[in-house]
Amino acid sequence: MELFIRIKDGLPFEHPIFGDNFREAFPDVDVDNLPPEFARFERVEPPVAGVYEIYEGAEYVKVGDKYTDNHKIRKMKAAEKKAKQKQAKENWAVNGFKSWVFDEASCSFRPPLPYPTTGKTYLWDEPSVSWVEVEIEKVA
Repeated sequence: MELFIRIKDGLPFEHPIFGDNFREAFPDVDVDNLPPEFARFERVEPPVAGVYEIYEGAEYVKVGDKYTDNHKIRKMKAAEKKAKQKQAKENWAVNGFKSWVFDEASCSFRPPLPYPTTGKTYLWDEPSVSWVEVEIEKVA
């Protein structure tokens, strides 16, 4: 994908422009010899934030002769992490199974027994604290 960005007062201005739109909006600009008020732009997909990380957005930065996204992710502060865990536990208390155990590393609940690996389908049965095989009706 070909992108360009406008430069104003030495800084990226507004958002990247698709190549076709750029050529239509600025027909007199030679894309192979850009004047200082324009630059090529390379899109970088945002990373996936971890369980205890917060995506804080992106800024445009110059790398070599073009601009690109610089994504910012930060680790949660202790109070944020604790609040997230508290919310997960409160949500689980409403609809979750009492026998499942909170896993701090994933901020989620895990069953006391692992899901069977027999290739069959199972549902958790809280009264027996076990996985129970269920028959799946095949649709013709």
